[in-house]
Amino acid sequence: MKPVIDSAARDVPTLRHTIVLRTGDSDLAMNPDRDVWWHDLDFSAADSTPMQMVDADQPLMIAYTSGTTGRPKGTVLTHCGFTVKGALDFSVSFDLKVEDRLFWFADFGWVTGPYSMAGTFARGATFIIAEGVPDWPDAGRIWRLAAAHGATFFGIAPTAIRGLMRHGTEHVAAHDLSAIRILASTGEPWTEEAWVWFSEHAGGGRCPIINVCGGTEISGGFIAGNVLTPQRPCSFAGPLPGMATDIVDASGNSVGPGEVGELVLRDVSIGLSRGIWRDPDRFIETYWSMYPDMWRHGDWASRDADGLWYVHGRSDDTIQVAGKRAGPAEIEGLVMATGLVAEAAAVALPDPVKGEAVLVVAIPAAGATVGDALADRLSIAVTDGLGKAFKPARILFVDDLPKTRSLKIMRRVIRALVLDEPPGDLSALSNPDAIDAVKRAAAG
Repeated sequence: MKPVIDSAARDVPTLRHTIVLRTGDSDLAMNPDRDVWWHDLDFSAADSTPMQMVDADQPLMIAYTSGTTGRPKGTVLTHCGFTVKGALDFSVSFDLKVEDRLFWFADFGWVTGPYSMAGTFARGATFIIAEGVPDWPDAGRIWRLAAAHGATFFGIAPTAIRGLMRHGTEHVAAHDLSAIRILASTGEPWTEEAWVWFSEHAGGGRCPIINVCGGTEISGGFIAGNVLTPQRPCSFAGPLPGMATDIVDASGNSVGPGEVGELVLRDVSIGLSRGIWRDPDRFIETYWSMYPDMWRHGDWASRDADGLWYVHGRSDDTIQVAGKRAGPAEIEGLVMATGLVAEAAAVALPDPVKGEAVLVVAIPAAGATVGDALADRLSIAVTDGLGKAFKPARILFVDDLPKTRSLKIMRRVIRALVLDEPPGDLSALSNPDAIDAVKRAAAG
Protein backbone atom coordinates (compact mmCIF):
# COMPACT_ATOMS: atom_id res chain seq x y z
CA MET A 1 0.00 0.00 0.00
CA LYS A 2 2.86 2.42 0.67
CA PRO A 3 3.84 3.05 -2.98
CA VAL A 4 0.15 3.61 -3.78
CA ILE A 5 -0.12 6.19 -1.00
CA ASP A 6 3.10 7.87 -2.15
CA SER A 7 1.75 8.14 -5.69
CA ALA A 8 -1.58 9.59 -4.54
CA ALA A 9 0.13 12.01 -2.14
CA ARG A 10 1.77 13.85 -5.02
CA ASP A 11 -1.68 15.13 -6.01
CA VAL A 12 -2.73 16.12 -2.47
CA PRO A 13 -0.77 19.22 -1.45
CA THR A 14 -2.74 19.57 1.80
CA LEU A 15 -1.63 16.16 3.12
CA ARG A 16 0.47 16.66 6.24
CA HIS A 17 1.07 13.20 7.71
CA THR A 18 0.88 9.54 6.72
CA ILE A 19 0.99 6.98 9.55
CA VAL A 20 2.59 3.71 8.49
CA LEU A 21 2.11 0.38 10.29
CA ARG A 22 4.82 -2.21 9.66
CA THR A 23 3.35 -5.63 8.90
CA GLY A 24 6.21 -7.19 6.96
CA ASP A 25 9.95 -7.04 6.28
CA SER A 26 9.94 -5.13 2.99
CA ASP A 27 11.95 -1.91 2.74
CA LEU A 28 9.81 1.21 2.49
CA ALA A 29 10.75 4.65 1.21
CA MET A 30 9.83 6.88 4.15
CA ASN A 31 9.39 10.64 3.70
CA PRO A 32 10.79 12.10 6.96
CA ASP A 33 8.72 15.29 6.61
CA ARG A 34 5.42 13.43 6.18
CA ASP A 35 5.62 9.75 7.17
CA VAL A 36 5.42 8.57 10.78
CA TRP A 37 5.78 5.00 12.04
CA TRP A 38 2.80 3.76 14.06
CA HIS A 39 5.12 2.35 16.72
CA ASP A 40 6.72 5.80 17.19
CA LEU A 41 3.43 7.51 18.04
CA ASP A 42 2.97 8.81 21.58
CA PHE A 43 -0.44 7.82 22.95
CA SER A 44 0.24 8.93 26.53
CA ALA A 45 -1.81 12.14 26.22
CA ALA A 46 -4.75 10.56 24.38
CA ASP A 47 -7.12 10.65 27.37
CA SER A 48 -6.49 14.33 28.08
CA THR A 49 -6.46 15.66 24.50
CA PRO A 50 -9.48 17.95 23.93
CA MET A 51 -11.93 17.13 21.17
CA GLN A 52 -11.74 19.16 17.98
CA MET A 53 -15.07 20.97 17.59
CA VAL A 54 -16.49 21.15 14.05
CA ASP A 55 -19.74 22.27 12.45
CA ALA A 56 -22.35 19.54 12.04
CA ASP A 57 -22.29 19.83 8.25
CA GLN A 58 -18.52 19.98 7.91
CA PRO A 59 -17.31 17.24 5.55
CA LEU A 60 -15.98 14.22 7.42
CA MET A 61 -14.73 12.23 4.44
CA ILE A 62 -15.09 11.61 0.74
CA ALA A 63 -16.21 8.01 0.32
CA TYR A 64 -16.23 6.53 -3.17
CA THR A 65 -19.09 4.35 -4.37
CA SER A 66 -18.36 0.83 -5.53
CA GLY A 67 -18.35 1.62 -9.25
CA THR A 68 -20.36 -1.42 -10.36
CA THR A 69 -22.39 0.52 -12.92
CA GLY A 70 -20.04 3.35 -13.86
CA ARG A 71 -17.28 5.66 -12.67
CA PRO A 72 -17.05 5.67 -8.83
CA LYS A 73 -18.55 8.80 -7.30
CA GLY A 74 -16.78 10.79 -4.57
CA THR A 75 -19.58 11.05 -2.01
CA VAL A 76 -19.28 13.86 0.55
CA LEU A 77 -20.33 12.69 4.04
CA THR A 78 -20.53 14.93 7.10
CA HIS A 79 -19.49 14.68 10.75
CA CYS A 80 -23.02 14.81 12.14
CA GLY A 81 -24.77 12.80 9.43
CA PHE A 82 -22.35 9.89 9.23
CA THR A 83 -21.85 9.56 12.98
CA VAL A 84 -25.51 9.81 13.96
CA LYS A 85 -26.65 7.45 11.20
CA GLY A 86 -24.17 4.77 12.25
CA ALA A 87 -25.05 5.14 15.92
CA LEU A 88 -28.78 4.94 15.16
CA ASP A 89 -28.58 1.89 12.90
CA PHE A 90 -26.33 -0.19 15.14
CA SER A 91 -27.85 0.63 18.50
CA VAL A 92 -31.57 0.76 17.64
CA SER A 93 -31.94 -1.66 14.72
CA PHE A 94 -28.97 -4.03 14.90
CA ASP A 95 -29.14 -4.59 18.68
CA LEU A 96 -25.41 -3.97 19.16
CA LYS A 97 -24.65 -3.92 22.88
CA VAL A 98 -21.72 -2.52 24.87
CA GLU A 99 -20.42 -6.03 25.58
CA ASP A 100 -20.51 -7.10 21.91
CA ARG A 101 -17.47 -7.73 19.71
CA LEU A 102 -18.23 -6.79 16.11
CA PHE A 103 -16.33 -8.39 13.22
CA TRP A 104 -17.67 -7.17 9.86
CA PHE A 105 -15.29 -8.25 7.13
CA ALA A 106 -15.40 -5.30 4.73
CA ASP A 107 -12.80 -3.32 2.81
CA PHE A 108 -12.21 0.09 4.39
CA GLY A 109 -12.23 1.65 0.95
CA TRP A 110 -15.94 0.75 0.98
CA VAL A 111 -18.30 2.64 3.28
CA THR A 112 -19.27 -0.48 5.27
CA GLY A 113 -15.82 -0.43 6.90
CA PRO A 114 -15.99 3.06 8.45
CA TYR A 115 -19.79 2.72 8.91
CA SER A 116 -19.47 -0.37 11.08
CA MET A 117 -16.56 1.17 12.98
CA ALA A 118 -18.47 4.40 13.66
CA GLY A 119 -21.54 2.47 14.79
CA THR A 120 -19.49 0.20 17.05
CA PHE A 121 -17.57 3.02 18.71
CA ALA A 122 -20.68 5.15 19.14
CA ARG A 123 -22.26 2.22 20.97
CA GLY A 124 -19.15 1.63 23.08
CA ALA A 125 -18.66 -1.94 21.83
CA THR A 126 -15.43 -3.64 20.66
CA PHE A 127 -14.36 -3.51 17.01
CA ILE A 128 -12.34 -6.37 15.49
CA ILE A 129 -10.26 -5.46 12.46
CA ALA A 130 -8.10 -7.67 10.23
CA GLU A 131 -6.24 -7.14 6.99
CA GLY A 132 -6.18 -9.46 4.01
CA VAL A 133 -8.88 -11.71 2.54
CA PRO A 134 -11.26 -14.24 4.12
CA ASP A 135 -9.68 -17.43 2.74
CA TRP A 136 -5.94 -16.87 2.63
CA PRO A 137 -3.48 -18.21 3.72
CA ASP A 138 -6.03 -20.97 4.37
CA ALA A 139 -9.72 -21.52 3.68
CA GLY A 140 -10.65 -21.33 7.37
CA ARG A 141 -9.01 -18.01 8.10
CA ILE A 142 -12.11 -15.87 8.64
CA TRP A 143 -13.75 -18.45 10.92
CA ARG A 144 -10.53 -18.82 12.91
CA LEU A 145 -10.36 -15.05 13.42
CA ALA A 146 -14.00 -14.88 14.54
CA ALA A 147 -13.46 -17.68 17.04
CA ALA A 148 -10.10 -16.45 18.34
CA HIS A 149 -11.39 -12.95 19.05
CA GLY A 150 -14.77 -14.00 20.41
CA ALA A 151 -16.86 -12.23 17.77
CA THR A 152 -20.51 -11.92 18.83
CA PHE A 153 -21.66 -9.90 15.81
CA PHE A 154 -20.39 -11.25 12.48
CA GLY A 155 -20.95 -9.41 9.18
CA ILE A 156 -19.89 -10.25 5.63
CA ALA A 157 -20.98 -9.72 2.00
CA PRO A 158 -23.16 -12.38 0.32
CA THR A 159 -20.59 -12.67 -2.47
CA ALA A 160 -17.91 -13.60 0.08
CA ILE A 161 -20.13 -16.34 1.51
CA ARG A 162 -20.73 -17.77 -1.97
CA GLY A 163 -16.97 -17.88 -2.42
CA LEU A 164 -16.39 -19.51 0.98
CA MET A 165 -19.01 -22.15 0.23
CA ARG A 166 -16.63 -23.56 -2.37
CA HIS A 167 -14.30 -24.68 0.41
CA GLY A 168 -16.95 -26.82 2.13
CA THR A 169 -18.28 -26.77 5.68
CA GLU A 170 -15.40 -28.47 7.45
CA HIS A 171 -13.47 -25.20 7.72
CA VAL A 172 -16.40 -23.59 9.56
CA ALA A 173 -17.06 -26.60 11.78
CA ALA A 174 -13.41 -26.67 12.89
CA HIS A 175 -13.88 -23.48 14.93
CA ASP A 176 -16.04 -22.61 17.92
CA LEU A 177 -18.43 -19.89 16.73
CA SER A 178 -20.88 -20.28 19.61
CA ALA A 179 -20.21 -16.71 20.79
CA ILE A 180 -21.87 -15.31 17.64
CA ARG A 181 -25.42 -14.16 18.37
CA ILE A 182 -26.06 -11.95 15.32
CA LEU A 183 -25.12 -12.39 11.66
CA ALA A 184 -25.18 -9.44 9.25
CA SER A 185 -24.71 -8.77 5.57
CA THR A 186 -24.82 -6.09 2.92
CA GLY A 187 -23.50 -5.43 -0.57
CA GLU A 188 -25.54 -7.55 -2.97
CA PRO A 189 -28.73 -9.61 -3.05
CA TRP A 190 -28.53 -13.05 -1.46
CA THR A 191 -29.35 -16.34 -3.10
CA GLU A 192 -31.47 -18.61 -0.90
CA GLU A 193 -28.85 -21.35 -0.91
CA ALA A 194 -26.12 -19.00 0.38
CA TRP A 195 -28.45 -17.46 2.99
CA VAL A 196 -29.33 -20.87 4.44
CA TRP A 197 -25.68 -21.99 4.37
CA PHE A 198 -24.63 -18.83 6.25
CA SER A 199 -27.43 -19.27 8.80
CA GLU A 200 -26.79 -22.95 9.45
CA HIS A 201 -23.01 -23.09 9.45
CA ALA A 202 -21.89 -19.66 10.69
CA GLY A 203 -24.83 -19.11 13.03
CA GLY A 204 -25.71 -22.67 13.99
CA GLY A 205 -29.30 -22.07 12.91
CA ARG A 206 -29.91 -19.90 15.99
CA CYS A 207 -28.85 -16.39 14.89
CA PRO A 208 -30.93 -13.76 13.08
CA ILE A 209 -29.40 -12.33 9.91
CA ILE A 210 -29.44 -8.54 9.91
CA ASN A 211 -29.68 -8.08 6.16
CA VAL A 212 -28.96 -4.44 5.25
CA CYS A 213 -29.61 -2.59 2.02
CA GLY A 214 -27.94 0.79 2.12
CA GLY A 215 -25.61 3.07 0.31
CA THR A 216 -22.51 5.19 0.60
CA GLU A 217 -24.67 8.19 -0.25
CA ILE A 218 -26.89 7.84 2.84
CA SER A 219 -24.17 6.89 5.36
CA GLY A 220 -25.87 3.57 6.13
CA GLY A 221 -29.03 1.61 5.49
CA PHE A 222 -32.43 2.13 3.84
CA ILE A 223 -33.98 -1.13 4.97
CA ALA A 224 -32.74 -3.90 7.25
CA GLY A 225 -33.63 -6.94 9.29
CA ASN A 226 -33.84 -6.92 13.07
CA VAL A 227 -33.90 -9.29 16.06
CA LEU A 228 -37.60 -8.85 16.83
CA THR A 229 -39.63 -9.83 13.77
CA PRO A 230 -39.80 -12.99 11.62
CA GLN A 231 -37.66 -13.25 8.52
CA ARG A 232 -37.44 -15.33 5.38
CA PRO A 233 -34.31 -16.07 3.35
CA CYS A 234 -33.00 -12.98 1.52
CA SER A 235 -35.53 -10.66 3.18
CA PHE A 236 -35.49 -7.34 5.05
CA ALA A 237 -37.91 -6.42 7.83
CA GLY A 238 -38.49 -2.92 6.47
CA PRO A 239 -37.24 0.70 6.61
CA LEU A 240 -34.74 1.71 9.25
CA PRO A 241 -35.75 4.46 11.71
CA GLY A 242 -35.57 7.90 10.16
CA MET A 243 -35.76 6.58 6.60
CA ALA A 244 -38.84 7.46 4.51
CA THR A 245 -38.17 4.48 2.23
CA ASP A 246 -40.69 3.44 -0.41
CA ILE A 247 -40.95 1.39 -3.61
CA VAL A 248 -42.46 3.21 -6.60
CA ASP A 249 -43.39 2.62 -10.23
CA ALA A 250 -42.28 4.67 -13.24
CA SER A 251 -44.78 7.41 -12.31
CA GLY A 252 -43.60 7.66 -8.71
CA ASN A 253 -46.61 5.87 -7.18
CA SER A 254 -46.16 3.30 -4.42
CA VAL A 255 -46.42 -0.27 -5.69
CA GLY A 256 -48.43 -3.06 -4.09
CA PRO A 257 -47.31 -6.40 -2.64
CA GLY A 258 -45.46 -8.57 -5.13
CA GLU A 259 -44.74 -5.71 -7.53
CA VAL A 260 -41.17 -4.69 -8.33
CA GLY A 261 -40.26 -1.01 -8.40
CA GLU A 262 -37.55 1.53 -7.72
CA LEU A 263 -36.25 1.97 -4.16
CA VAL A 264 -36.60 5.63 -3.17
CA LEU A 265 -36.57 8.04 -0.25
CA ARG A 266 -39.60 10.31 0.01
CA ASP A 267 -37.81 12.64 2.43
CA VAL A 268 -34.25 13.57 3.36
CA SER A 269 -32.46 11.63 6.10
CA ILE A 270 -29.79 12.49 8.66
CA GLY A 271 -26.97 10.70 6.84
CA LEU A 272 -27.73 11.88 3.32
CA SER A 273 -24.72 12.95 1.29
CA ARG A 274 -24.21 16.65 0.69
CA GLY A 275 -23.19 15.96 -2.89
CA ILE A 276 -20.63 14.41 -5.21
CA TRP A 277 -17.18 15.90 -4.84
CA ARG A 278 -16.70 18.64 -7.45
CA ASP A 279 -19.56 17.31 -9.57
CA PRO A 280 -22.91 18.83 -8.47
CA ASP A 281 -24.58 18.22 -11.83
CA ARG A 282 -23.88 14.50 -11.65
CA PHE A 283 -25.34 14.42 -8.13
CA ILE A 284 -28.64 15.90 -9.30
CA GLU A 285 -28.77 13.78 -12.45
CA THR A 286 -28.01 10.50 -10.67
CA TYR A 287 -30.29 10.76 -7.64
CA TRP A 288 -32.88 13.53 -8.05
CA SER A 289 -33.80 13.72 -11.73
CA MET A 290 -36.14 10.71 -12.17
CA TYR A 291 -38.82 11.63 -9.61
CA PRO A 292 -39.83 15.08 -8.30
CA ASP A 293 -38.62 15.54 -4.71
CA MET A 294 -37.64 11.89 -4.31
CA TRP A 295 -34.20 10.30 -3.96
CA ARG A 296 -33.79 7.38 -6.37
CA HIS A 297 -31.05 5.03 -5.32
CA GLY A 298 -30.97 2.73 -8.36
CA ASP A 299 -32.10 -0.58 -6.82
CA TRP A 300 -35.10 -2.75 -7.68
CA ALA A 301 -37.14 -3.80 -4.64
CA SER A 302 -40.45 -5.38 -3.70
CA ARG A 303 -42.61 -6.25 -0.67
CA ASP A 304 -44.50 -9.48 -0.06
CA ALA A 305 -47.97 -9.90 1.43
CA ASP A 306 -46.48 -10.14 4.94
CA GLY A 307 -44.66 -6.84 4.62
CA LEU A 308 -41.16 -8.27 4.18
CA TRP A 309 -38.95 -6.42 1.71
CA TYR A 310 -36.63 -7.81 -0.97
CA VAL A 311 -33.96 -6.21 -3.16
CA HIS A 312 -33.45 -7.57 -6.68
CA GLY A 313 -30.26 -5.80 -7.76
CA ARG A 314 -29.37 -2.59 -9.53
CA SER A 315 -32.06 -1.18 -11.80
CA ASP A 316 -29.24 -0.26 -14.20
CA ASP A 317 -28.51 -4.00 -14.57
CA THR A 318 -32.07 -5.03 -15.45
CA ILE A 319 -32.41 -7.55 -18.28
CA GLN A 320 -35.42 -7.04 -20.59
CA VAL A 321 -36.20 -9.87 -23.00
CA ALA A 322 -39.12 -9.52 -25.43
CA GLY A 323 -40.89 -7.08 -23.13
CA LYS A 324 -40.32 -9.13 -19.98
CA ARG A 325 -38.04 -7.89 -17.21
CA ALA A 326 -35.84 -9.75 -14.71
CA GLY A 327 -33.07 -8.74 -12.35
CA PRO A 328 -29.66 -10.43 -12.56
CA ALA A 329 -30.09 -11.74 -9.01
CA GLU A 330 -33.18 -13.74 -10.06
CA ILE A 331 -31.27 -15.52 -12.83
CA GLU A 332 -28.15 -15.97 -10.71
CA GLY A 333 -30.22 -17.43 -7.89
CA LEU A 334 -31.72 -20.06 -10.18
CA VAL A 335 -28.28 -21.02 -11.48
CA MET A 336 -26.77 -21.15 -7.98
CA ALA A 337 -29.64 -23.29 -6.70
CA THR A 338 -28.47 -26.16 -8.92
CA GLY A 339 -25.45 -26.60 -6.68
CA LEU A 340 -23.32 -26.95 -9.80
CA VAL A 341 -21.70 -23.50 -9.71
CA ALA A 342 -19.95 -21.59 -6.94
CA GLU A 343 -20.78 -18.14 -8.28
CA ALA A 344 -22.54 -16.62 -11.25
CA ALA A 345 -23.22 -13.34 -12.99
CA ALA A 346 -26.08 -12.64 -15.40
CA VAL A 347 -25.93 -9.74 -17.85
CA ALA A 348 -27.83 -8.55 -20.90
CA LEU A 349 -26.49 -8.87 -24.42
CA PRO A 350 -28.02 -7.09 -27.43
CA ASP A 351 -30.37 -9.26 -29.49
CA PRO A 352 -31.80 -8.20 -32.89
CA VAL A 353 -35.15 -9.89 -32.25
CA LYS A 354 -35.78 -9.84 -28.49
CA GLY A 355 -33.95 -6.57 -27.77
CA GLU A 356 -31.80 -8.26 -25.13
CA ALA A 357 -30.67 -11.81 -24.43
CA VAL A 358 -29.23 -13.42 -21.31
CA LEU A 359 -25.56 -14.18 -20.79
CA VAL A 360 -24.53 -16.25 -17.74
CA VAL A 361 -20.91 -16.36 -16.64
CA ALA A 362 -20.31 -18.94 -13.92
CA ILE A 363 -17.58 -20.37 -11.71
CA PRO A 364 -18.08 -24.16 -11.63
CA ALA A 365 -18.49 -25.80 -8.23
CA ALA A 366 -15.82 -28.20 -7.01
CA GLY A 367 -16.24 -31.51 -8.81
CA ALA A 368 -18.45 -30.13 -11.60
CA THR A 369 -17.37 -31.08 -15.12
CA VAL A 370 -17.35 -28.13 -17.52
CA GLY A 371 -19.06 -28.89 -20.81
CA ASP A 372 -22.32 -28.89 -22.74
CA ALA A 373 -24.09 -31.06 -20.17
CA LEU A 374 -23.38 -28.57 -17.39
CA ALA A 375 -24.44 -25.64 -19.56
CA ASP A 376 -27.69 -27.46 -20.40
CA ARG A 377 -28.44 -28.04 -16.71
CA LEU A 378 -28.00 -24.35 -15.96
CA SER A 379 -30.07 -23.32 -18.96
CA ILE A 380 -32.93 -25.59 -17.87
CA ALA A 381 -32.81 -24.14 -14.35
CA VAL A 382 -33.29 -20.62 -15.73
CA THR A 383 -36.11 -21.53 -18.13
CA ASP A 384 -37.92 -23.56 -15.46
CA GLY A 385 -37.83 -20.57 -13.14
CA LEU A 386 -38.45 -17.64 -15.50
CA GLY A 387 -39.76 -19.12 -18.75
CA LYS A 388 -38.29 -19.89 -22.15
CA ALA A 389 -37.85 -16.21 -22.99
CA PHE A 390 -34.97 -16.04 -20.51
CA LYS A 391 -33.14 -19.11 -21.76
CA PRO A 392 -29.47 -18.01 -21.74
CA ALA A 393 -28.11 -17.24 -25.18
CA ARG A 394 -24.58 -17.97 -23.92
CA ILE A 395 -23.12 -19.63 -20.83
CA LEU A 396 -19.43 -19.13 -20.12
CA PHE A 397 -17.33 -20.81 -17.43
CA VAL A 398 -14.49 -18.95 -15.73
CA ASP A 399 -12.15 -19.26 -12.74
CA ASP A 400 -13.07 -15.84 -11.34
CA LEU A 401 -15.47 -12.93 -11.82
CA PRO A 402 -14.38 -9.27 -11.80
CA LYS A 403 -15.34 -7.66 -8.50
CA THR A 404 -14.96 -4.39 -6.69
CA ARG A 405 -13.10 -4.12 -3.39
CA SER A 406 -16.52 -4.36 -1.73
CA LEU A 407 -16.90 -7.80 -3.40
CA LYS A 408 -19.66 -6.68 -5.76
CA ILE A 409 -19.62 -8.30 -9.19
CA MET A 410 -18.89 -5.80 -11.97
CA ARG A 411 -21.51 -6.91 -14.48
CA ARG A 412 -20.97 -3.93 -16.77
CA VAL A 413 -17.32 -4.99 -17.15
CA ILE A 414 -18.31 -8.57 -17.99
CA ARG A 415 -20.74 -7.34 -20.63
CA ALA A 416 -18.14 -5.06 -22.20
CA LEU A 417 -15.50 -7.80 -22.30
CA VAL A 418 -17.83 -10.29 -23.99
CA LEU A 419 -18.88 -7.67 -26.55
CA ASP A 420 -15.23 -6.65 -27.07
CA GLU A 421 -15.99 -3.10 -25.96
CA PRO A 422 -13.91 -0.82 -23.69
CA PRO A 423 -14.59 -1.95 -20.08
CA GLY A 424 -14.74 1.61 -18.78
CA ASP A 425 -13.52 2.74 -15.37
CA LEU A 426 -11.65 -0.06 -13.59
CA SER A 427 -10.42 1.90 -10.59
CA ALA A 428 -12.62 -0.12 -8.23
CA LEU A 429 -11.55 -3.50 -9.62
CA SER A 430 -9.92 -5.71 -6.97
CA ASN A 431 -8.93 -8.78 -9.04
CA PRO A 432 -7.44 -7.83 -12.44
CA ASP A 433 -6.77 -11.49 -13.34
CA ALA A 434 -10.52 -11.97 -13.68
CA ILE A 435 -10.49 -9.71 -16.75
CA ASP A 436 -8.30 -12.17 -18.63
CA ALA A 437 -10.41 -15.09 -17.42
CA VAL A 438 -13.56 -13.57 -18.93
CA LYS A 439 -11.76 -12.65 -22.14
CA ARG A 440 -10.50 -16.21 -22.60
CA ALA A 441 -13.95 -17.66 -22.00
CA ALA A 442 -15.58 -15.21 -24.41
CA ALA A 443 -13.02 -15.99 -27.12
CA GLY A 444 -13.93 -19.58 -26.91
